[in-house]
Amino acid sequence: MEYIANNLKLQKQLISSKNILFIQDIDGVCIPLVKDPMTRELELKYIYAVKELAEEFFVLTCGEHEGPRGVNRIIERSVKSNTEPKNKELYLRGLAACGVEYQDNNGEISFKGVSEKELNFLSKVPSLMRPKFNFIVNNIFPELSQEDINFHAVKSICETRFSPTINFNSLFDLVHKDSDKRKLIQISFEKMMNEIILKAESEGLKNSFFLHISPNLGNENGREKIKLSSKFDIGSTDIQLLIKGAVKDSGVLFLLNKFIEIKTGKAPFGSNFTFKNSPKSLREKIDLCKRTIQKEDMPLIVGVGDTVTSKRNNGEKNYLRGGSDRSFLEFIQILGNEFGINNKIIFVDSSSGEVERPSTKKNGLTGISDVYDNLNFDMVFQNGPKEYISWFIELANKRSNFKKNS
Repeated sequence: MEYIANNLKLQKQLISSKNILFIQDIDGVCIPLVKDPMTRELELKYIYAVKELAEEFFVLTCGEHEGPRGVNRIIERSVKSNTEPKNKELYLRGLAACGVEYQDNNGEISFKGVSEKELNFLSKVPSLMRPKFNFIVNNIFPELSQEDINFHAVKSICETRFSPTINFNSLFDLVHKDSDKRKLIQISFEKMMNEIILKAESEGLKNSFFLHISPNLGNENGREKIKLSSKFDIGSTDIQLLIKGAVKDSGVLFLLNKFIEIKTGKAPFGSNFTFKNSPKSLREKIDLCKRTIQKEDMPLIVGVGDTVTSKRNNGEKNYLRGGSDRSFLEFIQILGNEFGINNKIIFVDSSSGEVERPSTKKNGLTGISDVYDNLNFDMVFQNGPKEYISWFIELANKRSNFKKNS
């Protein structure tokens, strides 16, 4: 009963607020996690609910908008048309590739801050991966035929424009519950991706790229720490090569800048602001906001994600904390505190999908958060994307009616 009361109270507050802004992840939040990204589905009613929220909604994802694996293809499949999403402005407005690829709801794409040289190198990465993939898989699975290796290569090597990715799920299927084999896969491919960064450096791109590991255990010496598999936790499932600076908390700044520009006609950080000009530290990001954003222009921000991790560090009292959604959710929470606005943090339990994740139903927040964690969730959707979507559709409808009648 308390859960339902809190749900209704939060929904009521969001519906009647003067200014709100949803910043929401996609996979695991409004799309159930699947092993093969090409099979992802998005509920049609959700797409129309996003349209109802209009400028009060942005996505912030490490996936991509465009390309064969992009979310735009899922929208088109859901609507059963390649033209209607553009004509009816149904594409999801916001940032993809962790902050590089911006799209409006007409599907118009921009990617300021990316050089031609960086784009050219990214386009070569899948062809650099294939022989290395062949060698690694041959080593770990000597019994596999070349035909089988090619089958797994197609599923594992994601040829995305701004974020070429190696995904482990197809290979994990071969090892079942063998966590040692899963660890070997993770370590081998992390090494492979680091070799690709060295290749970029040899071609004059020394400070252009970094590895984004999902889920991860935070940063160690400027690098994301891989979450190695155990008997009870599958650990990291993919590694992306991303352009340096493409982190979700910088994405929040970009989207906030865009939102305030839409509302007031003036971009507080300037109309040419990109992830490349974003301050690096959280404190610097907060200071930038406090210097340039008027309190009356700051919306109540709702951050929604599913990839948050917490793991006790070798039996010590401190914890390793990470996850690709943690940084942007923490930033939204702190930003709210600094501006005296009670921003809301929503966690969607994505463990019911095809990809193993810690389950709040089975173990509470173990593996996700801990008693010393500064990140607090205002709401947890234990039943995953389906439950969140139902809540979101209802909220968007009521919010739309409230704005029409105000």
